[in-house]
Amino acid sequence: MNRSTEDREANGSHAHRSSTPECSSSSSSNKRPSTWSIFILHFILPMTILALASNCNDAILSSIGFSAIIDHASSSITVQTKPGDPLDMNVRLEQEASTQTNTKTMHNKKEKVQKQQQKKKQQQRQESRPNSPQSSELYKNMESQISQLKAIYQSSLNTPDEIISAIRYADYLKYRDATIHDGGTYQMEAIEVYLRTIDLLENRWRVEMLNGENTRAIREEREWNAAAVIDTDEYDEYDSDSGRDGLHRELFLDIEDKSTEGLLCAAYTSLGKVYFMSNMFERAVYSYEQCLSYDSTYLDALTYRAQSNVILGNYEDAGRDYLRVLALDHTRIFVDAFTGLAQVLSAKEEVVEGGWETLVAAINDVLPQHTSAYEGAKSSNNKRGMKHFGDSLKRLHHVMFRYHDVKTKDASKAWKHLQKGNEYKMSVLPPFDKRFEQQRVQGVKQIFTKEFFPQGIGSKTRTPIFIIGFVRSGSTLLERILDAHPLIVGTGEDSVFNGRLDYIRNEIVAASQAGDLNILHSKVKKLADDVVIDMIKRWEIINDNTRASDTNEGDSVEEEGDAVKPIRFSDKMLTNYMNVGFIHLLFPNALILHVAREPMDTIFSAYKHDFPAGGLDYTSEFEGLAHLYHSYRDVMEHWDNVLPGRVTHIRYEDLVTDLPNLAPKIIEAAGVPWDEKVLNFHKKKHAVNTLSTTQVRKGVYSHHLKDWKRYEPFLNELLELVGTRVNYNLETTLNGYHNNVES
Repeated sequence: MNRSTEDREANGSHAHRSSTPECSSSSSSNKRPSTWSIFILHFILPMTILALASNCNDAILSSIGFSAIIDHASSSITVQTKPGDPLDMNVRLEQEASTQTNTKTMHNKKEKVQKQQQKKKQQQRQESRPNSPQSSELYKNMESQISQLKAIYQSSLNTPDEIISAIRYADYLKYRDATIHDGGTYQMEAIEVYLRTIDLLENRWRVEMLNGENTRAIREEREWNAAAVIDTDEYDEYDSDSGRDGLHRELFLDIEDKSTEGLLCAAYTSLGKVYFMSNMFERAVYSYEQCLSYDSTYLDALTYRAQSNVILGNYEDAGRDYLRVLALDHTRIFVDAFTGLAQVLSAKEEVVEGGWETLVAAINDVLPQHTSAYEGAKSSNNKRGMKHFGDSLKRLHHVMFRYHDVKTKDASKAWKHLQKGNEYKMSVLPPFDKRFEQQRVQGVKQIFTKEFFPQGIGSKTRTPIFIIGFVRSGSTLLERILDAHPLIVGTGEDSVFNGRLDYIRNEIVAASQAGDLNILHSKVKKLADDVVIDMIKRWEIINDNTRASDTNEGDSVEEEGDAVKPIRFSDKMLTNYMNVGFIHLLFPNALILHVAREPMDTIFSAYKHDFPAGGLDYTSEFEGLAHLYHSYRDVMEHWDNVLPGRVTHIRYEDLVTDLPNLAPKIIEAAGVPWDEKVLNFHKKKHAVNTLSTTQVRKGVYSHHLKDWKRYEPFLNELLELVGTRVNYNLETTLNGYHNNVES
């Protein structure tokens, strides 16, 4: 971005900002707090505590508590505490507890058993909930593996081993970015490696064709093993549609054993998946089509081409592919076809031949088989089998829930399927860790106090816009509204900022311990600038690789030289509500939009949706869901208390009932001029890869408000757990906005 433009923005009006002293950014970059000891106590010490809290493993946190971390941190920084100070009280209480603990015998059997149980629970927690990316063992191990695979790949360049080592390397990069969400660190590298490998394979294919060789020849000694993986009878059926030489027989082969065409299909499909993760959905479709040019029934490519077309709004094409997969996949490996077809039917039933009944009939065939397989795995304590068939049954029951919810409107039948699906999901997960969640919230409150934020720290830029809130709160709608403006780009949920947060925190800790506010100021500004630079780079890559058809319907495509470059980039990682303190520290001028929906509409919507595995697993059970919601409300109340006016609240109900009046105020808060295209956001052919993909293409509608009431008879336990927070008396706080519409 042009520096002079950025400076003008920084010095311009901040309509969205509060005038409270806590939120104002000082013009003096080296202004010190009133005393250096206050700065040490309220900033350096909390930052050190936060680093220790994040880098210590959960077992330590569980056994010694947060106050012990304060004791640990205070031993490395000289700070005078007065009797009666909260810090002094925490230290004394922990010292007393430690003294009492040390007087006990450490070798009795009971304690050993308790430690073993605690260790087992800790391992379960680590498996079900990822740590901060850069401090987790998973992250470190992956980085180490990437270094090794890269070295092997580079040493194999221009040798006969290059193709195999390249695919192994690119496949691992793809796996890494699908596992750790940090803005797609390795996506472009994976794309480059796949493209080079495909060139090599196509050259090999041409040579084999010229020589009259079989381009589908696999290693003879592994052919029968490949058939055995599927089951001989099923294998014959599998190939009956496209001939004995169908490439799907190679799906389960090691890459060394695949044929040239099998490798090409695998590489094109993997490339498509990386394009998909990078939000380059049209490129993804093209890659899948290249694979399908070799074998039109390659199930992996068919399934994922359909998925990309759902996101692009090409429902008829997607429905056709999903039906093809259901017809060919006799072993029901590609369960995504069931859930994907349900999406298509919910959006546009008429494009699917036979409508819902086609899908329901297929599910009724497979449900008894998978239920029996799950019970068999359970009786034999086969954890892997339970997980596999449990996941399949969860998806199938969720599809049946959607069928009765959308089509038959039978709430009772819908509820039975939803409950059963969630039971299968929770059956393979450890119990919800309530204590960990409490410690997480308490840590935020204890670290980010009113006195924590030093003046003059952070970047002046207003480039990022952060959208935060609880899941299923209407954030996708808000992002689409912003993205409809030519100067604003929605970057989705693969957050550059969130992915770097662990590194950012540790860098700030190191800079603060240097004891020089100027060093801290420079470091924080650089960290903020680096986030913005990477957000812009990521958009440029996606923009350069997206076809020109991504424009408003009826608009002419602008010439490349005349295209308007955006100056705002929205980050829709909702769980950043936990990180408002860091957002404010790095970007004190950035707009933070908190979208909030009627509590039970939000909570029930979260319960009925099947989120990807990870931090939202426990929205599928009442206790975990209610506790997560309470944590969210606690943290939002905390930010309003310590940074009053810093977060701009937007009621979802205002969005859907009063958009013509609300939208101009949102755009004004973003610091860009009004554009009428914003009100027609649903006409923009922009791909949206979220659970709300099909909904946002319909524009604004309010008939779904209070939709949870249909299921109220089944939600008494959940209502009790949510308690008084079934009400959220929050008003939209955009300057100059008043909603006179009855919601």
